[in-house]
Amino acid sequence: MPTYAAFAESEHRERMARARDALKRKGFDGVVLVAPEDHYYLGGYDSWVGVNSPQAMIFRADGGEPTMLVRNVDETLPRETSWIKDIRTYYMHVENTAERIAAIAHEHGLKGKRIGIEFQSYALPHAFGKQLVEALAPSTVEDVTEILGDLRHVKSAREMAYIEEAARYTNLGLDAARKALKSGITEIQLAASLEGAMRHAGSDYWSIPTELTSGPRSPGGHGTPRERIIGQGDLVHAEFAGVSHRYHTVCCHTMSLGEPSKRARDIYRITRESLQMALKVIRPGVPVADVENASYVPLAREGLEKAAMMRFGYGIGVAFPPIWLETLQISRGFSNRLEANMVFVLHACLELVDEGIGTMQGGTYALTESGLKQLTGGGDRELDVL
Repeated sequence: MPTYAAFAESEHRERMARARDALKRKGFDGVVLVAPEDHYYLGGYDSWVGVNSPQAMIFRADGGEPTMLVRNVDETLPRETSWIKDIRTYYMHVENTAERIAAIAHEHGLKGKRIGIEFQSYALPHAFGKQLVEALAPSTVEDVTEILGDLRHVKSAREMAYIEEAARYTNLGLDAARKALKSGITEIQLAASLEGAMRHAGSDYWSIPTELTSGPRSPGGHGTPRERIIGQGDLVHAEFAGVSHRYHTVCCHTMSLGEPSKRARDIYRITRESLQMALKVIRPGVPVADVENASYVPLAREGLEKAAMMRFGYGIGVAFPPIWLETLQISRGFSNRLEANMVFVLHACLELVDEGIGTMQGGTYALTESGLKQLTGGGDRELDVL
């Protein structure tokens, strides 16, 4: 077993078997996988560098051993974590990477066949994607992002153990933020407090920068910390993740430094009611659209539907930069149903840009046969006034 492997080879092979079944049902003969999430989930290869240097995992849908191609400078990385034995390298800018990948696919008997690639991956820039499609000709190449991503929705016992560990790091970060929030601290300093607490506790690196805004910046849903000094009466909302073995858990929380305005309190109350209404309907078998629709009931009563600018939730688990979202979307327009052992981020959010007021409340939740379990985040609680 590789020194830093997070899972036994048997668990990866079970995942490979499910992936192959899913691919065959959709008529694919094989795949050329470029997404770090799939390299990790299926092959155990733990590395972010696919968004910097092309990498590929190639295998047939009907069996056989996979091949992993990485840049020569990264040859040692898959050997640290992956069970894959056939690891090959290329010299960037000297060799044609797309042609190397195509040659390996042909070795696997995929020339002229139907091949899947994750065209929605950030590890596949448009220019390289075009080169890869041209190099794989006359094969037919189609997107398999969701086919493979959907396999990760339901977590195994080992995955849940890593998620619980990640949640411990995340909660330590929130505790640190509560202690550090005082007049005169900057957003960057506050972020440093929560990030340092998670790292010192053992957290791996997170896939999205800490998002933290305050006062008139609080309506910025994805704003990162700046040198702004936080003052009395300011709302502060933060969204950040703790990570264990690439499994993320996300905190969403709004705090106030001292007593906020009455309007800010009212907006937080409505945000909390939105979260409460959605949480009430969550159970195995419920359509994801029903969850978001429930969250809009109190917003419609207050005429604030347009201020809810976020999807209500999304799946969370394995992630590499630049995002931590899985393919599961808890939103209108999707037909998925919730299942036991899913883990997801839920966040009620209101952004009143013209008023300079923004709130976000929720966190990471695990759905079990016995109900919903909150793992991280502020969740359903009164406004945190510090």
